[in-house]
Amino acid sequence: MMKRYCKKNSAKQIIALLLVVLAFNIKTVYGQDGFPIPTGNANQLFYIQRTPNKNTIVYELNFKQDGTLDEEEPIHVVWIRYTEQGQRAELNYIQRKFAYGVKAKQLSKDKYEIRFVSYKKYPLYLSKASDNKYYVFATVNQKQMVLKRVFLKINGGSFWLPNVEDVELKGTDPATGKEVIEHMKV
Repeated sequence: MMKRYCKKNSAKQIIALLLVVLAFNIKTVYGQDGFPIPTGNANQLFYIQRTPNKNTIVYELNFKQDGTLDEEEPIHVVWIRYTEQGQRAELNYIQRKFAYGVKAKQLSKDKYEIRFVSYKKYPLYLSKASDNKYYVFATVNQKQMVLKRVFLKINGGSFWLPNVEDVELKGTDPATGKEVIEHMKV
């Protein structure tokens, strides 16, 4: 069949078709800002990206071997090292304890208060919704958002004290399903 298709169409048409397919695939893998969108992880809750590079920190549900959520540590945090080979990597001790790790406090059977170890002022809430799935909720302008992405615009600073100029929270309104984007100054 491919032989017949090639005979009927010129090489230019085939190349154009391949370019369209390739462009579609790139668009689905990368966001508007050129940062990759992590996909294929059913346990993914949200992710963080930062201006220094495209490496991404993914926050995912942490299940025990029996399939139940780990109540002690309901969220597991990992890197996706896009600037290397796109592999997953565990956070090191400093990253986990001082930068990207989270602390969870169980509020009820299926609800947890989550706080970043590096910014304890802003609580997030992990809870099971009516569809029986867990989501992380953030409050912006006195409204709830299902958090999907956090983007940090960093301009200088140091390893221990980066100069975070802007924090963009991106998610969806749980009532309407519409995309919500909010900027915070820290």
